[in-house]
Amino acid sequence: MTEHPEGAPGGPTVEDEVDADHVRPDDVDDATVVAEGKVSEAFEWVERARGRLYDFHQMMGHADALMGDAADALAQAGHGDLAEQLRRTVVGRNVTPGMWTFQLVESFDDTYYGPSREMAHTIRQLLMGGKRHVYEAELKAARRQDGPTDDV
Repeated sequence: MTEHPEGAPGGPTVEDEVDADHVRPDDVDDATVVAEGKVSEAFEWVERARGRLYDFHQMMGHADALMGDAADALAQAGHGDLAEQLRRTVVGRNVTPGMWTFQLVESFDDTYYGPSREMAHTIRQLLMGGKRHVYEAELKAARRQDGPTDDV
């Protein structure tokens, strides 16, 4: 078992304690495992933000369709002027100047998500030999040494 400095992921690095897909390469030190773990965590937050952006995209599409339905209902209720004003003012409107939500999603993907994903992948390949979640696997192994396991 390897000793690890305070603040490093800690935990064993042998294959019988951490599954082979998550064992750090032999030449990788604790600081590198921590640093790559931070990149991985940061990208997980980017993934979450992207999911929220897709939520926003779909929610706004649904809201816009409902605004169209509301305009139809206003017209059917005899409020044609308000229905027309709602259609002119809100239905089909850009959410930001010149953009619908699908364009925001595409812009985010091209401008931030894509480069972030590529860098996270490149860093993982270069520093961890492509192995994912090495930091978390070592944390899991260390926590299982210190406490109960789900094998009970």
